[in-house]
Amino acid sequence: MDFSFGAGDEELRGRARAWLTEHLVGPYARAAGLGGPGSEHEGVDERRAWERELGRGGWIGQGWEVPAGAYGQQRLSLTGQVVWAEEYAALRAPGRVGHIGENLLAPTLIAHGSREQRDRYLPGIARGEELWCQGYSEPGAGSDLAGIRTAAVRDTGPASDGRFRVTGQKIWTSLAREADWCFVLARTRPGSRRHRGLSFLLVRMDQPGRVEVRPIRQLSGTAEFNEVFFDGAVAAETVGGEGNGWAVAMGLLALERGVSTLVQQIGFAAELERVLAAYTASCAASGAASADPVLRDLLVRQWAELRTMRWNALRTLGGSGDPGAPSVAKLLWGGWHRRLGELAVAVRGAAASAGVANWSPELPYERGLDAEQRLFLFTRADTIYGGSDEIQRNIIAERVLGLPKESR
Repeated sequence: MDFSFGAGDEELRGRARAWLTEHLVGPYARAAGLGGPGSEHEGVDERRAWERELGRGGWIGQGWEVPAGAYGQQRLSLTGQVVWAEEYAALRAPGRVGHIGENLLAPTLIAHGSREQRDRYLPGIARGEELWCQGYSEPGAGSDLAGIRTAAVRDTGPASDGRFRVTGQKIWTSLAREADWCFVLARTRPGSRRHRGLSFLLVRMDQPGRVEVRPIRQLSGTAEFNEVFFDGAVAAETVGGEGNGWAVAMGLLALERGVSTLVQQIGFAAELERVLAAYTASCAASGAASADPVLRDLLVRQWAELRTMRWNALRTLGGSGDPGAPSVAKLLWGGWHRRLGELAVAVRGAAASAGVANWSPELPYERGLDAEQRLFLFTRADTIYGGSDEIQRNIIAERVLGLPKESR
């Protein structure tokens, strides 16, 4: 597409900056920069309140393909959404806790759900009042989504209402402890295999004895990912019809690019700036114009690759029907971010290998890490979660290049 900012976008930029400056005060200002990948556990209460503040301002659901104001939200063009994302990042506004509902579930309901489902769930998301998590990956079926084993059966008891009851386990579920709802891909046809017989279900998380969330402690010492166990949990809705879950799930995965990718890259740019600043400080401390020419070249390459990713995201912004675009984007940013983590500790040198000097319960592992160490440890997972590099390359090979499928 022809991507350029117009006069209306610049007017929006001023309005967005003014609104954010006015509202990023008090607890919201203290939560500035908190949240996001690797630190989803930070400032959750303040960020949840900030989500409601965004809802009151109409800033949630800007890209939904519904009439402006249908659910209390502003309707912005693609360029307008980029403007908002740039201003949001520039002022270091708190990391979003409602992005899964806003950017994944809501467009899926607009594309595949009924009018009743849209009217039931979109207002809560637009107001920032209902948070969602994603129940896809399972032990043994992470990137291989078609291998899931979580099952759902119709309740056929005398006093039943015919809704599905879900039993199984999901893993690597971000924000599961904070979420009110989970959209779950489950097998509703007994004996079905692979992508057949799946359904896309909406499950309330507050079901004591039927839904249990267990945090997963990571290398960085934090626990932003979770295991979720369902034991006869009641599913409130089926989206897209029973047995059509694979088509709905694939449509949702295709949404994980576009403006959200540009937002992610703004965060990457801030991290790169911090690594560059550390490198510059190291050079100044040593009195050398360039402390390490190899590191200098790697940092320049990292900057150039980030610019390339931005132009690729802009090139594909608003596009549809390209089965390889999400996989290409994931391969690009996953490897880039992992290399940035490696560079962050390389710039620090031997000091990066030092842990907490005097460990105590008051100063546990995760609180003793500096930003570079946490970045390095968290980015070890970037080429695995969200679909491993191997799976992404298979998708490109089979669906784009037309190569024979991998033998199973």
